[in-house]
Amino acid sequence: MKLSSSKTIAKNTLFLYIRLLFTLSVSLYTSRVVLRTLGISDYGTYNLIGGVVTLFSFFNAAMSSATQRFLSVEIGQKNLVRLKQVFNATLNIHIGIGLLIFVLAETIGLWFVNNKLNIPIERMGAVNWVFQFSIFTFLVGVIQVPYNALIIANEKMNVYAVLSIVEVFLKLVIVYLLVISPVDKLITYSGLILAVTFIIAFCYKYYCKRKYRESIYEFYYDKELYTNLVSYSGWNLFGNIATVARAEGNNVILNVFFGTFLNAAYGITLQIQGAVSLFVANFQSAVNPQIIKKYAAGKVEESTKLIFQSAKFSYFFMLIIVCPILFNIDFILKIWLKIPPPHTSSFVFLCLIDLLINCISGPLMTGAQATGKIKWYQIIVGSLIFLNLPVSYIFLKIEDNPLQIFFVSIFITVISLFFRLWFLKKMINVSIVLFCRNVLLRIVLVTIFVLGVYFLCSNNFYFGNNLIKLITSSSLLFILIMTAIMVLGITKDEYNFMKSNTIDRFVKRK
Repeated sequence: MKLSSSKTIAKNTLFLYIRLLFTLSVSLYTSRVVLRTLGISDYGTYNLIGGVVTLFSFFNAAMSSATQRFLSVEIGQKNLVRLKQVFNATLNIHIGIGLLIFVLAETIGLWFVNNKLNIPIERMGAVNWVFQFSIFTFLVGVIQVPYNALIIANEKMNVYAVLSIVEVFLKLVIVYLLVISPVDKLITYSGLILAVTFIIAFCYKYYCKRKYRESIYEFYYDKELYTNLVSYSGWNLFGNIATVARAEGNNVILNVFFGTFLNAAYGITLQIQGAVSLFVANFQSAVNPQIIKKYAAGKVEESTKLIFQSAKFSYFFMLIIVCPILFNIDFILKIWLKIPPPHTSSFVFLCLIDLLINCISGPLMTGAQATGKIKWYQIIVGSLIFLNLPVSYIFLKIEDNPLQIFFVSIFITVISLFFRLWFLKKMINVSIVLFCRNVLLRIVLVTIFVLGVYFLCSNNFYFGNNLIKLITSSSLLFILIMTAIMVLGITKDEYNFMKSNTIDRFVKRK
């Protein structure tokens, strides 16, 4: 990895982590107030209805990854004329997707909400208001995608970070307005979320129009370009249907079997999952454009090396965040929510295990996307992920245990990881042996060392209760993980690179 690329990744990662600190801090507070103000049942209802709308998002999700990939390729090849054509084409397609989702949501979605979901009858009027607000919130997000993708493809993470912080503070205002509102709280909350989404989308569009000439809309039609975009997205559709179905489909299954109270627990779980995954997503968002650009420039070996390093460091970053939460989950939930919904701690524990394993796959997915040859990749891996729904449903029919959906998800996540690796072997000749030796083996060694020493210490020393335990256990885990990474997790070259770009620079500044 060249020094200039490394500096870009490091700078962009820093901006994204500054964004994360603000968004996470405010989100934790707002979630607590919203849960208390709406109540467990209404909070679960909001997450459920939003999930139903999101079920139709696989069209948008498929085009989002295509937009990111095609814009990054054109920027990497420095083809500004083609870049403008690609941007306008993707914007047109997203408008079409928005219209399609609107029709589906107002027909199939509306019927499903009113006839199939397990919702208290007295809340159906409010639920239909929430559903309409959720549809329009989602549509605004669909049109915003090309502008977000253009900013990320240009690696302007500072802009992305600033607008995200603005969005979070607007949501803090929402909490205040929600508390004082005399109108139905559930309707008020969903309406205010729509308003914030619209404001942020306008800001993204305004910035892009001022900064990037290619974002100024001019209708452009090139049959070959549209065919390439739709064809690429068409195969992406398999994977995105599966991903959306796993997250939001499981939410619906929980509602059918257990009602809105478990939807509240699942909503809290998804929020924690989203917050924790941001720690790695920020890093991967900074690295992914480099992976695609290097591949587009013909530097396949450099791209492959970056995939390996990104997969390994993604896991290490996630391990640092996840371990303290796993060992202190009950206390954290009690401090955060006071009275968390039933099953929340078990949901969060298993969800974070799944997330820890799945973060390794992120760079592998980017590597596959970079090639553009994703037909069989998406068919096979997407089909595997989609199995979450029917298998979870069958297991819940056999045994009335909501944890089944997470056990199924973890198993399929592990299988999918190895299928992704196998496909990269076929696509760009990635060595499976090298990946297992340089990435997976080091990950396993670090994990065994950390857990082994931690359990040895916890069985022989008293960590205290509640806050004292959180502080002592988190400190010990951080020391253990950092020690294991330095000794077992990274190569000598990676260590020297980290030293020269962090410690040495800090010392020089001092």
